[in-house]
Amino acid sequence: MKIRLSLLALACALVVAPIQAQDKGAKEVETELGEKMDKMGAAFRALRRQAADSTKNADSLAKVATMREQAQASLKLEPIKKADLPAAEQAAFVTNYRAEMKKFVGMIESLDAAFKANKNEEAVKILGTMADAQKAGHKDFQKKKKKA
Repeated sequence: MKIRLSLLALACALVVAPIQAQDKGAKEVETELGEKMDKMGAAFRALRRQAADSTKNADSLAKVATMREQAQASLKLEPIKKADLPAAEQAAFVTNYRAEMKKFVGMIESLDAAFKANKNEEAVKILGTMADAQKAGHKDFQKKKKKA
């Protein structure tokens, strides 16, 4: 009986392993813009956790600098979603994307000023506004991810 169960478990593992390997290989294409957004997102998440703590303002300013650098570099790039739009809408789409990114860079500048002035409560509020802008921007400009 134990041998049958072992063989059954082994057979199931052999069937499932190739399926899992295919899923891992089917990762979405990563773009330069996606990489910049990932770096900015990591700094943003860390900032949201530590923004209220004024003892971490030096580290917070470093994370703000990372966000600024990635956001400014993102201004020069175009979202991959552009390719899914009709040619007549693509230019307006990119223009809107860049306008929203410029607004986000402005929020980053306000955040930087708040940390430099040790106004952590204000920084927390700015981060909340930035989170709302991030959600709206992702909804408008990020390509929908396929559900498995």
